Amino acid sequence: MHYAELTQAWEEMIAPGSPFEIVENQIGGQNLRCFKHAPANIREFWLSTAAFADRTYLVYEDERLSYTQSHAQVAAIAAWLDAQGVKIGDRVAIGMRNYPEWMLIYWACLCLGVAVVGLNAWWVPEELAYALQDSAPKVVFADAERLARMAEQPDMAKGMTLVAVRSPDAPAGVIQWADVIGHTGSLPQVEIDPETDACIFYTSGTTGMPKGAQLTHRSCIANLFNMVFAGQVQALAVHRATGVAPIPPEEAPIPVSLLTTPLFHVTANNCGAYLTTAGGGAIVLMYRWDAGEALKIIAREGVTAMSGVPVMSRELINHPEFEAYDTSSLTSLGGGGAQLQPDLVAKIDSTVKTARPNTGYGMTETSGIITSVSGDFFVGKPDSAGRAVPTLEAKCVDDAGNALGTDQVGELWVKGSPVIKGYINRPEATASSIVDGWLQTGDIARIDQDGFIYIVDRKKDMVLRGGENVYCAEVETCIFRIPAVAECCVFGVPDDRLGEEVGVAVVLKPGASLTAAEIRTHCAELMAKHKSPRYIWFMDQPLPRNASGKFLKRDLREQLKVETAA
Repeated sequence: MHYAELTQAWEEMIAPGSPFEIVENQIGGQNLRCFKHAPANIREFWLSTAAFADRTYLVYEDERLSYTQSHAQVAAIAAWLDAQGVKIGDRVAIGMRNYPEWMLIYWACLCLGVAVVGLNAWWVPEELAYALQDSAPKVVFADAERLARMAEQPDMAKGMTLVAVRSPDAPAGVIQWADVIGHTGSLPQVEIDPETDACIFYTSGTTGMPKGAQLTHRSCIANLFNMVFAGQVQALAVHRATGVAPIPPEEAPIPVSLLTTPLFHVTANNCGAYLTTAGGGAIVLMYRWDAGEALKIIAREGVTAMSGVPVMSRELINHPEFEAYDTSSLTSLGGGGAQLQPDLVAKIDSTVKTARPNTGYGMTETSGIITSVSGDFFVGKPDSAGRAVPTLEAKCVDDAGNALGTDQVGELWVKGSPVIKGYINRPEATASSIVDGWLQTGDIARIDQDGFIYIVDRKKDMVLRGGENVYCAEVETCIFRIPAVAECCVFGVPDDRLGEEVGVAVVLKPGASLTAAEIRTHCAELMAKHKSPRYIWFMDQPLPRNASGKFLKRDLREQLKVETAA
């Protein structure tokens, strides 16, 4: 594999005088890695995309908006917000499905220096009320479903201006979307400091109340540059190793990205939407995830990349009608937001002839990716997540915070300009998560001799069985190698003698059969005996997930009883 070439290309591309030159800037009292030639703020980035003019930008069902039309609507929204007295440093909330309006409002706010608060579309009224009270936005853009939930607790948006999107029957006093985009006026002129908040994205909240992470203009731009860099450096390394020249930019297909995860999370917004916008491509949005519908969209729109969590790629290639649709436009397929299992890496590479597997490992707290890997480098190390991006330092540490050596397992810490400013209204949480500039990810990992990071598990998801550590991701990866398995989720089950035992909930593919004994036999052949699941539940419905597509282990623990396990 071409790892020596990758290291050489990497160092050349971040060296002084290069487009991706890395420098250290003083930010928040810390010297942090930054891209020297990156735009100062997101406003500059968005304005640069006006050059794409009549190219298609946003697609939703039979609706299409060009870049020119999108820029006009963004200017109208920004002018309307300015007329309402919304100024730099204020906040505006968005609560809706993945409609085109989401992206238009987002760019308008960031061009004003106004922070976007992403409201989780799955939240019930109590959770919406909490986030609105916590973030205190001046304006809330909401679709019919979110307005209905707000109506259950009318005081939650007290003092806030409500705007109805795709909701013609909105309550009295709620402003209609047509009045906003019909506003006359040009984009207001503002000066935006790189450390201004760009958005407040709430952590998934699988335990406790969610925290509002402060992503800045600098951190979001750093994430974009890191994604562009990752693609270019890997292409250069392959070219040097094989002699196969990359496709010249002027001959490359215009990107068409199918965004399948919510725009209120970094996977779709900061990664999928930003990268496609930077390339002058089209963003295709879905009302809700459905693998069959996704196949239709890929064939109809000529989708080149699909952004989602790994289970979506698995469902796509496992769909019974996969062969009936033209997927030859796809050049990459994979996912972020969760680890891509090694078997899925191989399946993508062999099933979709034109596409290469890719993944990006990251967090809300890093404004997007920590690592990115694709193609030959991913196939060569399918259980890795890739190298840490140029603007992040990375190390694995022991429980005392001491740095560990090559291939030693410990908690992954990262430091650099993509790391969030902190959590709003949570100084203690900020201080405990970010220490001397180092973000404590809570992920257990190791780093190999090539700098590739391997995520072993979430620290809190580790099962401690009789003093032995069992990493859930390792057990899941093993079980996913069984052809009959469509989904599985491993978690700890309380045990009086050992502290915890390993449990797993399994969903089989349609028509498949499998027994608990067969799963245990399979695991015993590939892992130490203590890692094999003692408790196995076969589920007849998809496993519960949160809005970002991650399995809700706490819900499974509460739902499943030891007495019902196989």
